[in-house]
Amino acid sequence: MEVLLEIEDKRATEVLSALKALKYTKIKTIKNNSKDKFLKDLKASVKEVNLAKQGKIKLKSFDEFLNEL
Repeated sequence: MEVLLEIEDKRATEVLSALKALKYTKIKTIKNNSKDKFLKDLKASVKEVNLAKQGKIKLKSFDEFLNEL
């Protein structure tokens, strides 16, 4: 049987320690993919803006952006 638990951050270590002590349990941490994806995309965007400021790449104009839609 699989069970998903949501635990407050400040209590997570305590609860996980108790669960790990039980030999018949397996613990798998699930990352919040939407947050991870957002941060990854944000970092890529900042990098792209910095490259544009340095003149290493040329960004699309607003009209080019709209034409893609």
